[in-house]
Amino acid sequence: MSEPQFLTTPQGRRIAYHQSAGMGPTVMFCHGLRSDMEGTKALHLEEWARAQGRAFIRFDCSGHGKSGGAFEEGCIGDWAEDAAAVMNGLTEGKVVLVGSSMGGWLSLLLARDLSERLAGLVTIAAAPDFTEDGFWAEFSEAQRAEVMEAGQVSLPSDYGDPLIVTRRIIEDGRERLVLRSPLPLPFPTRFLQGTADADVDPSVALRLLDHATGDDIRLTLVKGADHRFSEPDELSLIVTAVEEVLAGGAA
Repeated sequence: MSEPQFLTTPQGRRIAYHQSAGMGPTVMFCHGLRSDMEGTKALHLEEWARAQGRAFIRFDCSGHGKSGGAFEEGCIGDWAEDAAAVMNGLTEGKVVLVGSSMGGWLSLLLARDLSERLAGLVTIAAAPDFTEDGFWAEFSEAQRAEVMEAGQVSLPSDYGDPLIVTRRIIEDGRERLVLRSPLPLPFPTRFLQGTADADVDPSVALRLLDHATGDDIRLTLVKGADHRFSEPDELSLIVTAVEEVLAGGAA
């Protein structure tokens, strides 16, 4: 496996990335919370892009994968800045964003703030506003007190070590919410969501579909698909969604 290249963001964070040259628009993959750019979906899209001669880039947010920084020091705002730095510093022309889970939230922030750069958007089990609607909403009163007074709380995780949720990620997340204010998506947009997702309830995808505005927005619900959305048929659906938005939404 080739070694990544590194980008230093305007904020001074060191971001690892892999980039493949090709025709535009560039497809850019944004990973999920405590995931990285080596996941099945990112690598599958990279292989597809190379076969198509399509420009592609994947990266690790700070505190994830091979990028610098500690996960517990990060927040949604930092990771959105990382994604913006990758897009602005390493790509030219239009970009199709593909965001998985937290990466879906980051992609929606970029779509809102840098819409002129986007040719399309694909999200996979997008988790917008999860710090507020997931963590904070589901905390007990004791957990809320602990995170505010001690600065962090530890949660059990199905994906390895306990998940440390900090006061910073909660408070910063409140400044990045996308489901409480207008969310225009004026380009072809595809949302993908599994009905058996134990981490992001399908109701989140329905809320996002109802909230976002645009002329070409579709949601695909896949019966039985879980949060990983990495089975062969599911990977094929991701590629199809990317191809649709690259074609201007024609299906």
